[in-house]
Amino acid sequence: MNTLELIKKRCSIRSYQTTPIEQEKISYILEAAQMSPSAVNYQPWYFLVITEEEGRKKIAECYPREWIKPAPVIIAVCGDHNQSWKRQTDGKDHLNVDAGIAIENICLAATSLDLATCIVCHFDTEKFSKLFNLPESIEPIALIPIAYPTDPSLFEKTPKKRKPLDEVVKWERF
Repeated sequence: MNTLELIKKRCSIRSYQTTPIEQEKISYILEAAQMSPSAVNYQPWYFLVITEEEGRKKIAECYPREWIKPAPVIIAVCGDHNQSWKRQTDGKDHLNVDAGIAIENICLAATSLDLATCIVCHFDTEKFSKLFNLPESIEPIALIPIAYPTDPSLFEKTPKKRKPLDEVVKWERF
């Protein structure tokens, strides 16, 4: 499968098997995250891998949705504001940009292994920080459940709604 086909295959799936994910697949996904580019190559991220029942119960306290509970792996992408690059001209912190790239690499790597993912940003980050003992400079950015989908055809069935290219692409000027 070429890169564009993989990108088109990736989608948010919320219907998971409880089947454990093989360690070599988790390692592959984490290496894809590690290899993500970042501003000035500062790599201001941490990947908290949650597989144990105790950690998954904590996730349920921060994000009480039933659909996420069967996922055997959840990767919490966190970022360190003390390590992220800030643009000198306006002080923009590139932590979220760097984390976003890593998040997409995680999702694409998982998709290439026929594993389902969903990027979850709407969770109680304060509670998460307390439950998982995050240092003050570390921000939880997203939760990514990873699982075998209940139905592999969900990759094809899930609608990919996108604006037309001519609506989002500008040539030479806005």
